[in-house]
Amino acid sequence: MLGPGSDRRRPTQGERGPGSPGEPMEKYQVLYQLNPGALGVNLVVEEMETKVKHVIKQVECMDDHYASQALEEISSLYLCLVMEFNELSFQEVIEDKRKAKEIIDSEWMQNVLGQVLDALEYLHHLDIIHRNLKPSNIILISSDHCKLQDLSSNVLMTDKAKWNIRAEEDPFRKSWMAPEALNFSFSHKSDIWSLGCIILDMTSCSFMDLSAGCTEPPPPPARGLPSSEPLSLQHLLGSSSITTAVVIFRPSHATLAAALQVVSLTLDGEKPSSGALVSMKAARSCKQREPSVGLNTPGCLMHKPQAGVEGTEAMHLRKSLRQSPGSLKAILKTMEEKQIPDVETFGNLLPLMLQIDPSDRITIKDVVHITFVSGSFKSSCVSLTLHRQMVPASITDMLLEGNVASILEVMQKFSGWPEVQLRAMKRLLKMPADQLGLPWPPELVEVVVTTMQLHDRVLDVQLCACSLLLHLLGQESESLSDELQKAGLLEHILEHLNSSLESRDVCASGLGLLWALLLDGIIVNKAPLEKVPDLISQVLATYPADGEMAEASCGVFWLLSLLGCIKEQQFEQVVALLLQSIRLCQDRALLVNNAYRGLASLVKVSELAAFKVVVQEEGGSGLSLIKETYQLHRDNPEVVENVGMLLVHLASYEEILPELVSSGMKALVQEIKERFTSSLELVSYAKKVLLRLEAATSPSPPCGEAAQP
Repeated sequence: MLGPGSDRRRPTQGERGPGSPGEPMEKYQVLYQLNPGALGVNLVVEEMETKVKHVIKQVECMDDHYASQALEEISSLYLCLVMEFNELSFQEVIEDKRKAKEIIDSEWMQNVLGQVLDALEYLHHLDIIHRNLKPSNIILISSDHCKLQDLSSNVLMTDKAKWNIRAEEDPFRKSWMAPEALNFSFSHKSDIWSLGCIILDMTSCSFMDLSAGCTEPPPPPARGLPSSEPLSLQHLLGSSSITTAVVIFRPSHATLAAALQVVSLTLDGEKPSSGALVSMKAARSCKQREPSVGLNTPGCLMHKPQAGVEGTEAMHLRKSLRQSPGSLKAILKTMEEKQIPDVETFGNLLPLMLQIDPSDRITIKDVVHITFVSGSFKSSCVSLTLHRQMVPASITDMLLEGNVASILEVMQKFSGWPEVQLRAMKRLLKMPADQLGLPWPPELVEVVVTTMQLHDRVLDVQLCACSLLLHLLGQESESLSDELQKAGLLEHILEHLNSSLESRDVCASGLGLLWALLLDGIIVNKAPLEKVPDLISQVLATYPADGEMAEASCGVFWLLSLLGCIKEQQFEQVVALLLQSIRLCQDRALLVNNAYRGLASLVKVSELAAFKVVVQEEGGSGLSLIKETYQLHRDNPEVVENVGMLLVHLASYEEILPELVSSGMKALVQEIKERFTSSLELVSYAKKVLLRLEAATSPSPPCGEAAQP
C-alpha cells in the first residue's frame, strides 16, 4: 500500500503499478454524467467489450489516510467506485404517478416496501447507516424486485464543510435527509426519517400539486473538462496519480457484508451467500498520460436528461417537517379523504417515523412490526417470515414426534422457518441421552449450525442452538467439536458476539459455547481466535458487574493462553481483566480457578505479565489478592493448587522475588506446605517457591569466601 510520502513515478514500459490487475479503467467508455452525489461525481459508463453499463462514482478523498481506510487497496487522493447501473428507480415511479395523478398499486408497494425494510433491517443489524436514502437510490431491476444502492461510506464522509455546501446548494436531493443529518450527525434513526419521507412521497404522489418547470438543477460540468474534448482518465481525476477500485456485485446480502458501505445491496430477502462476487481492481497512473488511455467517450461529456418533474409542494412538505411535524396531519387527512390504500397503517406509521428528535423515532424493527406483523402487509421478501409464525405449532409438534432422523428431515425441509427450527431444537433438548443416538451424524451438526447462520437475527433460535450444542458437547467426545468447527460454528460465534454486545443472553451463551469448543476440540485454524481477547474486553466493559459473564470470560482467557492465542501486546490487558474478575466474584470457585490458571499460563511465558500481577494499582496488587483468595478458599485444594502454580511462575523471575518477600508470601507458602501434605503437587509447588524465597533473602557470602553447600 502506498503511503503519503510514497514514490509516484510512472511504471516503465511492461511494468505494472502496484496492485494493477492488468484490466484497469481503460475498458470503460463514458456515456453521460449523472447529478453529483454527496461524495463526488457520478458517471454512467459502458464496458467497451461487453457493453454492460455501470455507474462510476468519483470520490475525492481528503488525504491518503482516508482513502486507505476506505479500501485497503486504495492509496491515492482519488477513488473510483464502479457500481451496478439500472435505468429505473422509485423516483421514476413516483414521478410517473404524479404526472398521471394515479395511486401507486397497493400490492406492489407492499411487496417492494418489504424488500426495503428487510435490507435496512439487515444494515442496521450490522450497525451500518445508509445515510443517503431517497427514491433514486432504490433501483428497480425488475417489475417487482428492487435494490438499495449508493451507500455513503462512513470513512469517506469526513469533510463537514463540503457536506454543508452541498446541502445548501442542493435542496432537492437533501430534502430527504433528517434534520440532524444536515448538521453532519447520522444514526440509524436518520435512515428512519428518510424512509418515512419516501413512504410519504409514494402515498401522496397522486394528489400533491405539480409545479411545471421545477426540475432538478443540472450539475456543474466535471472539473477542468472542456465539453468539446474526449474524456480521459486524466481529465476525470485531475493531474495527480490515481488509484481505482472496481466492485462488481451479485444480488445477495453477503455482498454487503463483504464490501461494507461501498456496495449495492439486494433487497429480495435472499439468504446471505458466501459466493457473492466482490472483485476489487487497482491501477496506478502517472501525471502524463495519452488522451486515448483511460475512460473514453466518443465526444463531449453529456449530462443525463432529467427523468421528470418534481413537485415543489412535495419538496417543501419534506423540508417543513423538519421544523413543524404538524404539517403532516393535513396530508394524512387528505390521504384518508382520497381513500389511499392502507391509509390507516400509514397514518399510524408516518408520525412515528417523522419525529424531529431522533430519540423519539421508532426503529426499523418497529416499522416492520407495524406494517407486516400488526398490519396486514404482504411481501415476497423471504426474510420477513422472521417476524411471523408461518407453520402452526400443532402441525410442527406432530411433525417432530419421531426420532432424531425424522427430526433432521423436518429441519432440512423447513430450513427457512425459524419457528420450526426452534421447536425442533427444543424437542432434541428434551430427549433423553439414549434416544439422541449419540454420536450425532455430521448432517445434523451441520443443520444446527446452518440454522444459527440462516436465522442469526432470531435471538431465541441462537440461544436454543447454543444450549443444544453445549448439551451435546458435554456428552460427546472431541469429534463433535471438530465437526462443529468444520461447519463454521467458531466464526459464527465470534461474529454474533461482535454484533450482539447489547444482548446479555447472546454474550453469555456465546462465551459458554466458545469455552466448550476450545476445551473439547483440537483447534486447527487459530487465526480467528486472535480477535477474541479484544472481543471479551468489550463484553466485560459492557457488563462490568456481571459475575456469570466474568466467569465465562476467565475460562476462555485461560484456554486462549494455553493455545498461544493471546498476543504479547495483549498480556497486560488480559492480566488486568483476570485480576478484575477475581475481585468481582471471589466466591465463585470456577471463576477463581480459571482466572488463576490463566494468570499462571501468561506469567510462565512473560515477565511483563508477572510485573502486571505484582504492581500496586488502584484496586491493590495481585499479591494482596492472592492472600485474600487463599483465606477465602483455604479448604479448597483445587483453588490452592492453582494459586500455588501462579506463585511458582512468579518466583522464577529474579526481579519479582523482592516483591514476594516484602508482601509476606513466605509465610503463606509455608502454611500451604504444612496443610496439604497429602497433595504431592501442592507440596512440590510450595518447596520450589520456598527455595527461591530463601535464596533471595540469604545474605551474599563475603568476597573471596565460597558459599556453603
